[in-house]
Amino acid sequence: MAGLVSIERVREAADRLRGIVVRTPLRFSSALSSITGVESWLKLECEQHTGSFKLRGAFNALALIPEARRMRGVVASSAGNHGLGVARAARTFGIPATIFVPSTAPAVKRDGIAQLGAAVDSTRPDYDAAMDAALEHAASTGALFVNPCAGDEILAGQGTVALEILDDLPSLAAVVVPVGGGGLAGGIASYLRPAAPNVRILGAQSERTDAMARSLAAGAVVDIGHEPTLADGLAGGIDAEGLAIGRAALDDIAVVGEDELADAIGWLAREEGLVVEGSGAVGIAALLTGALGSVAGPLAVVVSGGNIDPARHAAIVATRRNSSSAISR
Repeated sequence: MAGLVSIERVREAADRLRGIVVRTPLRFSSALSSITGVESWLKLECEQHTGSFKLRGAFNALALIPEARRMRGVVASSAGNHGLGVARAARTFGIPATIFVPSTAPAVKRDGIAQLGAAVDSTRPDYDAAMDAALEHAASTGALFVNPCAGDEILAGQGTVALEILDDLPSLAAVVVPVGGGGLAGGIASYLRPAAPNVRILGAQSERTDAMARSLAAGAVVDIGHEPTLADGLAGGIDAEGLAIGRAALDDIAVVGEDELADAIGWLAREEGLVVEGSGAVGIAALLTGALGSVAGPLAVVVSGGNIDPARHAAIVATRRNSSSAISR
């Protein structure tokens, strides 16, 4: 299917990643099940090495770079999590890495990239500007650009999330996926479309990161702004390749507000004992608010990342402790 990769590529990636990434838990949530009305499970990629699913695609991509090409280095643009994955994989293979992140990137992500040995440039004001700078760096230095959301190796690595979910829950009826540029949704669809074609793939975004939702509705790429958002990992626009992935991967997509996203972060801390960043909580927000409508079960929600600055998380949890808007259904 256009925009996706073969299921064989996902299986090959799973073999390549064995012993490298964590096979993250698929945890049953009685609290979420009572709200959705169906059996609901959480795929805890927030417990992955580097704090998000992004290591899967990044390691798979770097593992396939020919030895002679590696010394020219790699470069990536990232809101933070892709950069952490690339930096960790680059350290494993001894590849020089440069990561461009926006100046607004959370310190936990920016500092984590540097601690893994990659050079970090945080001088650009937003994600799209960081991506432009990374592409310019690749052109001027010969470093290989590692796209955060596209490319067969990236999608195949991200698709291993779906492989694990379906192994653990063969009766899966629907999966909710955070959507930024579409790499995670595309990887999940690459595995599920052939392996379990009746499973519905549902996307979730915040109102300030909804490039995919707007573009799918318009039938063409729609540019969005760069407003501050709790879902920083989903920020930035999409291109034609991303739109093709979205069309192939998603059966539906929902958009939630910033307050609803904060409610979901607080809910996950209170009900599940989880520290989750905004981009990782957006699928939960879509379910808690009913933005996705009636969903089939068993249902799995990908909790895609946990990299949030501790002080910000504590402030959100404190202010949302008694909020009732997150369970308005």
